[in-house]
Amino acid sequence: MDLIFYIFAGAGVGLAVGLTGVGGGSLMTPILILSGVPQKIAIGTDLLYAAVTKTGAMHAHHRQGTVRWKLVLTLASGSIPASLITTLTLRYLIPESFDYGPFLTHSLGFMLIMTSAVVFFKKRIQGTGEEPHTWFHRQSTLVTFASGVLLGIFVTLSSVGAGAFCAALLLLLYPRLPALQVVGTDIAHAVPLTLIAGLGHLWNDNVDFNLLFGLLLGSVPAVHLGAKLAAKIPNTVLQPILAVILLVIGIKFAFFPIGAH
Repeated sequence: MDLIFYIFAGAGVGLAVGLTGVGGGSLMTPILILSGVPQKIAIGTDLLYAAVTKTGAMHAHHRQGTVRWKLVLTLASGSIPASLITTLTLRYLIPESFDYGPFLTHSLGFMLIMTSAVVFFKKRIQGTGEEPHTWFHRQSTLVTFASGVLLGIFVTLSSVGAGAFCAALLLLLYPRLPALQVVGTDIAHAVPLTLIAGLGHLWNDNVDFNLLFGLLLGSVPAVHLGAKLAAKIPNTVLQPILAVILLVIGIKFAFFPIGAH
């Protein structure tokens, strides 16, 4: 019965991803936690799920020439070490008797709220495509590296942020970057980050392979179906609905976590 539920969960999230381009970790982890999967297992398994599902997309974008590998390297030089340090902290600096699951849930909640804001204000973030002349943009390489560090920490803690949140950062920092290159670069960075973070959770015994198998079995065909349906349903309808869902779930996890009274 559990496997059947996992397949349907994977299919539901895969459909959302195919329809809107958003919703991988943002929806998968909350659904698993709300269904009773422990926070650590939900986050760890979802990270490996993301690494597997995005690898094919990364390969496709690389073949199309829509990955800015220099940006990927700058982001990864901050995010990968930050993810490793976060993993080591959870492994060695947190006492075994201490349950850090609720902390992960709070982190998940705040990342969901931020992701919903990104989806709400996507058009405004994209701006006009003109190159601004602020310190923030003149130091874009440094800011990109620092953003990678923050992403490495929060993606490892919550499994959320490697997708929509990273894309928003790229849109803010590089407004002249074509949308397809933003997506390709975002995905190419997400693959190694979610893989390293997921392997870190595997090392900390936070991965359920039966769960992972079920999610993949359901999501792979559903993503393709969602992509076909997306051509018939405007994103202007779907994305605000998704943003509201993410906001509500984010508030629930950030301020009213599972088990709180």
